[in-house]
Amino acid sequence: MSDVKYSVLMSVYFKENPLYLYQSIESMVKQTVKPDEIIIVKDGPLTEELESTLKEFGDTGILNVITLKENKGLGKALEIGLERCRNNFVARMDTDDISKKDRCEKQLSYLKSNPNTSLVGSNIAEFSNNINKILSKRIVPTKDINIKKTMKTKSPFNHPSVMFRKDKVIESGSYKEWYLNEDYYLWVRMLINGCEFGNIDEELLYMRVNDDTFQRRGGWAYFMTQKRLFDFMLKNKVISIPTYIYNNVTRIIVRLMLPNKIRAILYKKLLREN
Repeated sequence: MSDVKYSVLMSVYFKENPLYLYQSIESMVKQTVKPDEIIIVKDGPLTEELESTLKEFGDTGILNVITLKENKGLGKALEIGLERCRNNFVARMDTDDISKKDRCEKQLSYLKSNPNTSLVGSNIAEFSNNINKILSKRIVPTKDINIKKTMKTKSPFNHPSVMFRKDKVIESGSYKEWYLNEDYYLWVRMLINGCEFGNIDEELLYMRVNDDTFQRRGGWAYFMTQKRLFDFMLKNKVISIPTYIYNNVTRIIVRLMLPNKIRAILYKKLLREN
């Protein structure tokens, strides 16, 4: 497996935490199968602390930093970064999460063993400050048929845990800006394009969560961005009218009617494995 080359795709902007960024990059540099390159898109000007953190990894020889003069948003930043990835296997990574050391080795093995699979993700373990104190786990379906069924009502992947084939993502239109749903929008377009999917039934990534994680999932803007996505799915016959109605009614309740505290409890207790 050491002869298989892959890229890591990340995007960072000025509000990120320098320590979290360091831990995130370090977890990819120390993979059991090391990446051929780590593409980091600077989405607009960064703080001195973030710039300093990036420079700390300069001697690894695998960091490739792309600078955008102004903030373009995650979707556009990832689209630009993906174009610059020189390998067909690409692992996504967020700048505040931590990958397990064998994450990429297992995903490369999965994709090599399943040549028709375009994208593979994994379960995640959620933590606040200490990865040894796991708060909850987000378990995702593993089989293609179940992933596609789940996609009709919610995202079946943990975005920062995925590895995919670049050519299949490009064929499906690549990343596009879609407020807080850039990943879900891409998965739907890959489904329409006939892609096959998989998830590894292991927690291969530690995801950092806090109160803001759940607060971002409420409000009118979040409801409308998902409604637009369901409009797109209905228009392209990914979902039926009953599913479209179900999706929007449940989002009205969760996004607009529930207080932030209740929404956080719902996510933590009902939609996660504690």
